[in-house]
Amino acid sequence: MDSKNPQSNDSQAVSRSRRQFLRRAAALGGGLVAWPRAADARGARPEGSAQVRSGTFVTSDGVGLHYLEAGRGKPLVLIPGWSQTAAMYWPQLQALSRHHRVIALDMRGHGDSDKPAGGYRIARLAKDLHEFLEKMDGGNITVAGHSMGCSVIWSLWEQFGRSRVDRLILIDQAPAVTAWPGWSEDERAEAGTLFTPQSLYDTAAGLAGPDGVRVSEGLVRGLFSSSFPEDALAEVIEQNLKFPRAAAARLLVDHCGQDWRDLIPTLDVPTLVVGGEVSIFHPRSQQWIARQIPGAQLSIFSASEGGSHFMFLENPDKFNQLVLDFLG
Repeated sequence: MDSKNPQSNDSQAVSRSRRQFLRRAAALGGGLVAWPRAADARGARPEGSAQVRSGTFVTSDGVGLHYLEAGRGKPLVLIPGWSQTAAMYWPQLQALSRHHRVIALDMRGHGDSDKPAGGYRIARLAKDLHEFLEKMDGGNITVAGHSMGCSVIWSLWEQFGRSRVDRLILIDQAPAVTAWPGWSEDERAEAGTLFTPQSLYDTAAGLAGPDGVRVSEGLVRGLFSSSFPEDALAEVIEQNLKFPRAAAARLLVDHCGQDWRDLIPTLDVPTLVVGGEVSIFHPRSQQWIARQIPGAQLSIFSASEGGSHFMFLENPDKFNQLVLDFLG
């Protein structure tokens, strides 16, 4: 969708409806369906597919971080969102690795990385990422983050500066997920808010409680459009649940309590901002981010293009081409 075209009243209503659904998803939950597991990087490869390698990086506090890697050339590092995994970037590992060295990282506690007792804060995840990037061979690096992965990137920038990062891809993250009391509807839309302080802590309590799995299923379902296949959705939920629920709840509170609106205007490298017309985060929040970064490119996926919070899974062909065009 052309970012200059206003949303229709219908699409605005869809966006509002989806955000309302997510806020009540913790109470409603959802059903888990079975499907065959996604392709394993260690297994046999279909003809024409990329060879995906797995590895482990150990942080300064002894935590093993699992990662998947494919391709050669200039590096592109992919950071998943809250409770998501490197394996969820499988379409990008396959397609983008034909042109670039692509690495998808499981953050601590997530996916197949170690599950330590602590460190589930954005600042610590950013330090983990900094250590990982500093140990990589080669030159400068493009870093892409989805959802909370953007917050990790923003914290990396705040703590360590540009370092080796020469390009950024920011995929659908609100500058401020939790609204302050008294904010107007316009302020909420531009900040991309999803929670109130009370609803954030209620959701975290649900995740950490005895119904944490059901709460998680409901939250994940609210992140996709209704046309996303049930078997693929079940796999996403399975990946999500690799992160222990109590730790996920603590990280959610830390993540959603951040307000990055003062930091975003300090970004001064070429940046691609990607959002979705029917994402949980209002498209105006992505437009705001793009306006703060000199020369930033903006792409908002329409509803018909799979423009949910997970547009890179709902429409990987369009997303992958967008990234390739940006990287040049």
